[in-house]
Amino acid sequence: WKEVLGIDSVGIQDNFFELGGHSLKAMYLVAKIQKEMQVTVTLKDIFTHPTIEQLVNRVQKLDKSKHSSIPQAKIKELYPVSSAQKRLYVLDQLEEASISYNMPSVLTVKGEFDRVVFEKAINALISRHESLRTSFEMVEEKPAQRIHSKVEFEVRYDKKEKHELETLASSFIQPFDLSQAPLLRVNLIEITQDEHLLFLDMHHIISDGMSMNILIQDFIQLYEGNKLADLRIQYKDVVEWQQGQQATEERQKQEQYWLAQFEGDIPVLELPTDYARPAMQSFEGETIEFYWNKNLTQKINKLAQETNTTLYMVLLAAYMTLLSKYTGQEDIIVGSPVAGRKHADVESIMGMFANTLPMRNRPEGSKSFFTFLEEVKETTLQGMENESYPLEELIDKLNLTRDTSRNPLFSVLFNVLNMEREEIILEDLSFQPYSIENR
Repeated sequence: WKEVLGIDSVGIQDNFFELGGHSLKAMYLVAKIQKEMQVTVTLKDIFTHPTIEQLVNRVQKLDKSKHSSIPQAKIKELYPVSSAQKRLYVLDQLEEASISYNMPSVLTVKGEFDRVVFEKAINALISRHESLRTSFEMVEEKPAQRIHSKVEFEVRYDKKEKHELETLASSFIQPFDLSQAPLLRVNLIEITQDEHLLFLDMHHIISDGMSMNILIQDFIQLYEGNKLADLRIQYKDVVEWQQGQQATEERQKQEQYWLAQFEGDIPVLELPTDYARPAMQSFEGETIEFYWNKNLTQKINKLAQETNTTLYMVLLAAYMTLLSKYTGQEDIIVGSPVAGRKHADVESIMGMFANTLPMRNRPEGSKSFFTFLEEVKETTLQGMENESYPLEELIDKLNLTRDTSRNPLFSVLFNVLNMEREEIILEDLSFQPYSIENR
């Protein structure tokens, strides 16, 4: 618990969620318990037994189940891609010169910065993670990935004034050629002698949100001269293992669950818009930021505690209620990203693990919000238990009518990001997220 929650002490009667736990951390806890204790614990078990004392009683009643490590794939020239990678590759070929699936991130770096150590750390990262040495190509009309033993990589250096930074993002965020590794760019911009901006950009086909965290944490460790534990497996190994799981009973169970969720007519969200929907969807948009006061945040957290739910569940229920008020519809599907890292073996690996769950709920006017919240809790837990089934395969199975003006299955997304480490402070340096405009 201390490792998952990132705290120093835990009592056996402390509540996991009151200590800062949430759905994602509960998933990590489940994976670690399954690996260490060889029992199949579910996400629902964590919610119904949220203290160590209660969870021990639950685990003692469970039968032992063998936890299988993910094996290493045989060494080959080319490897298969995951379902998510296949979709991203096809979209990239259709939308030439697109930056829709770039993943830019910017950090402010303050203090004494050593360029030699910096480049050494970046090159060590590329050597450590095969995803940073991966390119993609078509073979017999199927996309495949190639792992390169070495890649040429250069850090770009610039010197800019602060007033020039606003236009910098657009010049840095450029399309990637998926046939050329690495699908990574690094630009270090000197503002003053002791202040720099570190621009990082990767293509989504080799990365996701958790991968970006891994990249930054590994970079910090390497920059400080620390040795990282070797990675036993890499992303390609996981993909090959996943493909071997397709005929398993668990996989069939997950497929049946999602197909049952979308039996019959599938609703299309009809939000009132200012303009006519274009025939071909674009990915251009705007970011709007707003802030809640401390009092409202405390009330929401209190509601979550009183209903044995999480911040995510409360906000998702509120979001769906709002969508229902705007549209008059009482059957709504919202896409919601999940980490896709249920297996404990993958927690330190970079790659495109993320999946999107189509969460379907019915915010009917006859229900109280508390009744609806309980339903959202149930569908959230069930959805996360079945999160390993790829969205791309579900869409194929449903045989949806193609509509180029919309995303298939859902038109809106909802996500809660727990930004716990806003600033990283080292002996001579500090790293802090820097906000950029990305349309």
